[in-house]
Amino acid sequence: MRTSDVHSLFDYMYWVSGRILDAAEGLTVAEWTAPATVTTRDLRATLVHELDVEWSWRLNLQGGLSDDEADLRPEDYPDVASIREHWRRDEADMRAWLDALTDDELAAHVQSGLTSDSRPLWQYLVHIVMHAAQQQADAATLLGMAGRPAGRARLPGVPQDHLIRAQAGGQRVGGGSTSAWPARRGVVRVHGFSR
Repeated sequence: MRTSDVHSLFDYMYWVSGRILDAAEGLTVAEWTAPATVTTRDLRATLVHELDVEWSWRLNLQGGLSDDEADLRPEDYPDVASIREHWRRDEADMRAWLDALTDDELAAHVQSGLTSDSRPLWQYLVHIVMHAAQQQADAATLLGMAGRPAGRARLPGVPQDHLIRAQAGGQRVGGGSTSAWPARRGVVRVHGFSR
């Protein structure tokens, strides 16, 4: 795994999270906290849980998670704006850390205080992204049930998708819609998110 691969995964993760938060804007407090019947948590708790995992795993992998760190609490986020603001700060911290990593550091084993094991750093980072995918799917389900569908995100390999390679100067090659997540460093962007 290379740093450009990790950046692509996290770009996609944050793009989907942004779409979920956009779809949640304007929900009433009752809708924001409505008990879930098809997922583990209500919408607010699902999003807070995902933010908590991204934050705590970053700190853990940086060696900075202490026993004093408490889990994030859903009740501390009364609306979408409050969680969006926290997520923006955490995303900036995550991106700054990822930007400083080298390919060698991604391949190096790191000790996790959360799981008491040691693996290559890239494996833990993939875990963060895969966890996000599950929580984003749960959030999208709850939003759909509330009449606020977040749309669909398609992945490479699906025939109707259009792959676009970012080139210097923002030029595109191929077809597709303009609703893709921002590309960085020449990584592949996938088009096909629809509302």
